Amino acid sequence: MSSSAQTDSLFHGRLRTGSRRLFWVGLAMTLLGVAALIFPVVSTLAVALFAGWVLLTAGGLLVAGAFTIHGTGPFFGALVTGLLFIAGGLFLLFSPMSGAVALTLMMGLLFMFQGAVETYFALEMRPQPGWAAMLLSAIASIVVAALIVAGWPAISLVALGVLTGVNFISTGLGYVVVSRMIKPST
Repeated sequence: MSSSAQTDSLFHGRLRTGSRRLFWVGLAMTLLGVAALIFPVVSTLAVALFAGWVLLTAGGLLVAGAFTIHGTGPFFGALVTGLLFIAGGLFLLFSPMSGAVALTLMMGLLFMFQGAVETYFALEMRPQPGWAAMLLSAIASIVVAALIVAGWPAISLVALGVLTGVNFISTGLGYVVVSRMIKPST
């Protein structure tokens, strides 16, 4: 058996073994997506606030870590990076709707990357059952990214909520279909 065939066999074996977990992750993603569509402004606000807390926490960790670094240049580089993360986090926490404009563009880029990754995943799965569903999810992610960029910044108040919901639903359904098509070996 060639190295490529062994890698392919290992990938599909792991996919079959994890199909139950993939189903539940897909179902949860789908439900979160539906909630985001029902409450788009709340979802947009939640995404902005979550990003703010993540940046604030990461900034605090980077500042703390800076004091363990020796050398003036690396120390100040880490310190400034941490302080910038903190500033970005505070901006999002105290002005989430203004931050949503920038986050909307960042989400568009993230969805484009996700679409590329899901395309690779789908093509790697081919010809296994369910690969087309994953490819459809990839296409949906890329379309969502294009819609974000085309409507930015005017759509920023609801865009994160609606488009995150659509993305979560397409990803969740893709995972559910793949999990149902690839049965665990008994």
